[in-house]
Amino acid sequence: MKKEEIINLGEQYFMPVFQRAPISITHGEGVYLYDADGNKYLDFLSGIAVNGLGYNHPAVVEAIAEANRTVLHISNYFYSESSVKLAQHLVEHSVFGKVFFANSGAEANEGAIKLARKWGREVKGENAVDIITMQQSFHGRTMATLTATGQDNLHQAFGPLVPGFKYVSFNDLEALTSSIDENTAAIFLELIQGEGGVIVADQDYVDDVVKLAKEQNVLIIVDEVQTGNARTGKLYAYEHYDFEPDILTTAKGMASGVPMGAVLAKEEVAEYFKPGDHGSTFGGNPLASLAALATQEIIAEPEFLNHVNEMADYLVEKLEALKEKYPVINSIRGKGLIQGLVLGGESKPVFQACMDKGLFVSATAGNVLRVLPPLIIEKEHIDEAVAILDDVFSEKE
Repeated sequence: MKKEEIINLGEQYFMPVFQRAPISITHGEGVYLYDADGNKYLDFLSGIAVNGLGYNHPAVVEAIAEANRTVLHISNYFYSESSVKLAQHLVEHSVFGKVFFANSGAEANEGAIKLARKWGREVKGENAVDIITMQQSFHGRTMATLTATGQDNLHQAFGPLVPGFKYVSFNDLEALTSSIDENTAAIFLELIQGEGGVIVADQDYVDDVVKLAKEQNVLIIVDEVQTGNARTGKLYAYEHYDFEPDILTTAKGMASGVPMGAVLAKEEVAEYFKPGDHGSTFGGNPLASLAALATQEIIAEPEFLNHVNEMADYLVEKLEALKEKYPVINSIRGKGLIQGLVLGGESKPVFQACMDKGLFVSATAGNVLRVLPPLIIEKEHIDEAVAILDDVFSEKE
């Protein structure tokens, strides 16, 4: 099919919830994507932090082929070797004791919310179900995770929202402290607010949150849907802050593009889930588990994490040089290979101009250009991307 036919059919049959670019992607290789017109794009979006290993990674391709040769799906009424091995790997490479598999970040966050509320009721009392989240946060599009998301503009038209959520300013301990009471079950936060504009938690703030949670006997849930899976140069962003969350959610880069999410929890919290409390038809099926296991085994290697950190340092160096050259770039913020260019104007025109020149990035929070390259990038890819950004900012000025 030609591009125009694909786009026309999409406009005819898709619900209009996405503003898609008029590009039809046909295939990818390494860090590049190709469209139906034969155009080549350097992908510094990674499917929104999903394709950490790029495209057609041989280990992932073989894992998916193995699932095709054996069994793609079985019910969670039974055990599968792939899901058990994946659970073991995740536990052994984290501070957690138990895992629940889901299909997405939103579904993982739903599971975390339910687990926290079950814990609150049984540990603190029937009314201890409230969850405090942060303004500018993003936790998903289901009703509970939409409510947890601290962005009023996303709430409009979908009320009534799910009760039991409070919102406070991010990096503001005083606001958080004043919101906790006897009915609080958990504090729910992203250590880097990706959709909120790549806003990074302060170390002192996290230290104080951990202390406060212990004093008030509330759980800490960390949403690492976007920041997990080596995106920040460590397997999980919490490792940068030297503390242990009670519950963690992850997805996106977990299985290199196969839909996969997970809730990880400390043993003493996970034990409050009983048979029938939660479930997922497709969560952790052999296809997703094999793809995830292949991905996790690669990204957990010290050499791989060293590469991510080396590339991140080089990327930040090059972005900082752009900032010095172009006053429209107010600041650079992020960790590892999630970086945000905070602009003095709207980011969407820059995003569009980059795409026109063969570079995929992301515009978010109105004035932030978000950069999420595959974790396998090399210096020459960064140079290529920065050269395009240089051209774009030069023309915009």
